[in-house]
Parts: sequence; structure tokens; C-alpha cells
Amino acid sequence: MDLSKITSFKVDGPMKLSDRKTYEDFDASDKQLKEKLKDIRKDLGDFQDTIYAHGKYSVLICLQGMDTAGKDSLIREVFKDFNVRGVVVHSFKVPTELELKHDYLWRHYIALPAKGKFGVFNRTHYENVLVTRVHPEYIMAENIPGIHSVADIDQKFWDRRFDQINDFEKHITDTGTIVFKFFLHLSKEEQRQRLLRRLNLERKNWKFSPGDLKERELWDRYQNCYEEAINKTSKPHAPWYIVPADNKKAARVTVASILWEELKNYKDIKEPKLHAKIRADLESYKEQLQKEKG
Repeated sequence: MDLSKITSFKVDGPMKLSDRKTYEDFDASDKQLKEKLKDIRKDLGDFQDTIYAHGKYSVLICLQGMDTAGKDSLIREVFKDFNVRGVVVHSFKVPTELELKHDYLWRHYIALPAKGKFGVFNRTHYENVLVTRVHPEYIMAENIPGIHSVADIDQKFWDRRFDQINDFEKHITDTGTIVFKFFLHLSKEEQRQRLLRRLNLERKNWKFSPGDLKERELWDRYQNCYEEAINKTSKPHAPWYIVPADNKKAARVTVASILWEELKNYKDIKEPKLHAKIRADLESYKEQLQKEKG
């Protein structure tokens, strides 16, 4: 299985989503992909123990994608071997009344992972330049000074938001949060097939909403907004990765592999050494416990 092509998924310059593929299998069978993921997530789980003991970094994983892109199942499969206390998942829905009384980044800031932990944002702060851009009327609920109608929401408004998001991510990376941003790049045809499965399988019916079809009609608009947002906010300290998402098993291996390959470069993340005095007395502690035997 050749995973070397994963390096090309990173956005390090201007790109067009239409030029990026939506399917990848790494010339591997489903069984091979499943085994590879099992190996990588074990490494990630061990790393989570180490980063917790080290206590100076946290890791934030941001997942974005169209409906049915596979975010939920990816989270379930990639983080299966983590200590449940070591990873916290936040799924951001429509802002609550309380959240709307603060600036749009507030609810994301307070959900950031603590040092030593992994945090996963299932839909992220980028919803504020994606769904709100496709539906600018949603901005009116934020009650922003100077914004009296949708007509006031111009390109300068969005450019300021891109700058604010870049500043936010720069701040948190400067203070110890390692940021990964993944766009699960799904084809429109694959989404159609997945929506049909939700309708055809009774146990999947609950996942379907008529609103899914209304949003699907805006596919091209969403793609344009994703493209601009990714191009304007993929930075060395917080890069975007465009993950082919038509093959769920390969997408999971891609995300897990990128996480592992990047995180193991942090050579300073190590388990702390025991205090010299404790280390000097280890034999006495062992002797004390041995005496209790029987």
C-alpha cells in the first residue's frame, strides 16, 4: 500500500477543488485499508498517552465536508483506540441564544482541547464563512454593529472574517495547540448515492432530512465557498488537507496517517522523567510493596 501520495493532499498554494480528486483507494483492498487503520490508530492512541503526560500541547482536528461526507464514522473509527478521557468531540449546530450573545468564535474558543488532550470539531468555526455565506441572512441573528441588512454583508466582511480566523488559529498554535484541518472532498454523485441509502435502509432513515435536498441544490455555491475559504486560510501553522472522501475506508486511513506522520515529528513530546529523588528511592518503594505480599 503506497501512502506517499498523501503529501499531495496538503494545501500549500492556490488550488481549485475541481482539480482535486474525490476517490482514492491506494491500490488496496478494504481489508488492507482496515488493517492499516488499525495499526495507525494504535500508534495514535499511544501518542495520546504521551502527550497527556507531557502536558504542554493539545491537538485540534477540524473536520468539514458536505452532508454525508463521512465525518461521524471517521471520528468513530480513527479515535477508537484513544483513552475516552483523552479526546473530546464537539459537533457545532445552529448557534444557541447564549452563543449568539457573543462573537462568532466564542463558542469555538471555549471548546478548545485542554493541554494533553485531543479535540475534534465536527463542523467547525468555518461554518461562519461557509453556511452563513451561502445563507447570509443567518448573519443577521448575530446582531453585529453596522450590519443592518444582508446588503451590508459584502466581500470586505468575509475578508475580515478570514483574517479573524487566521488570527485565531495563529494565536492558539503559538500557545501550544497543534491544528489539523481536513476537508472531506465528496463528489456530488457519491452524495446522491449515500442519500439514497439513507432512504432505502430503514435503520438509516432517521439521518435523512428534506433539508438535505435543498442544500444539495446549492452544491456549486458551497464548493465555491469552500474553495475560497481553504485558499485563504491554509497556513503553515494550520494547514488544510483535501481528503478524497468517496471511499470512506481510504479517507479514514488518510486522516489517521497525516495525523501520525505530522505528530511524530514533535520530538520534544516525551513522557516526563521522574524527579531525581523519587527515582533514587525506587528500590525502596519496590521493597515496601514486596513486603506486603501475602
